[in-house]
Amino acid sequence: MFVKICGITSEEDALLAVAMGADAVGFVFAPSPRQMAPNKVREIASRLPPEILTVGVFRDSSKQQVIQTVQTCGLRAAQLHGRESPEVTRAVRDRVGLVIKGLPAGDPALEHWDEYGADALLLDAPRPGSGEVFDWSLADGVPLNRKVILAGGLTPGNVADGIAAVRPWGVDVSSGVEAAPGRKDPTKVRAFVKAARAAAPEDEYEDRSGRGIYDWEAETGW
Repeated sequence: MFVKICGITSEEDALLAVAMGADAVGFVFAPSPRQMAPNKVREIASRLPPEILTVGVFRDSSKQQVIQTVQTCGLRAAQLHGRESPEVTRAVRDRVGLVIKGLPAGDPALEHWDEYGADALLLDAPRPGSGEVFDWSLADGVPLNRKVILAGGLTPGNVADGIAAVRPWGVDVSSGVEAAPGRKDPTKVRAFVKAARAAAPEDEYEDRSGRGIYDWEAETGW
């Protein structure tokens, strides 16, 4: 089970996520209480282990801005979390390498998912970034041939139920593990990762590193 801790705003929280066993950390560049400056993200990302997937989160930015920011910050992936077209998504992937495309549950665009050419689909609430839980039955129509990351109001208390209902490849959390907007709570982060790992099918997760980190490069071909 791939686990991403999003909305990282400090080196302390990034290292906390790593220490607690997260596979990926996300830095928000879109307008948000967790919005980060590229120079600060570059500084934090440079101090993280290479096996951690570092993700820049964007909403309706131009493809040029996304590509430049990801490359400037030394990030490994871009998450497009707005109304980006399949053409823009594919163009970003051609230059960035790894792209996660966020779409709201029930969005008609899910019917044309293959056109985006993204590496993974992040399934979120109708109001992305709101921290709201959506009706998980809306995930019934998501493509089965793609890696699906479940997001939207997940917490240590409900992530196991979400995994059981949706059976995603991974999970993504931000506000559900915070002590305050933009500040992670160590107890919640630990509990979330533990609950997500425990809820995954027994043969899905294998600790290859001795640190509890999902080997996303080996397991996904990324």
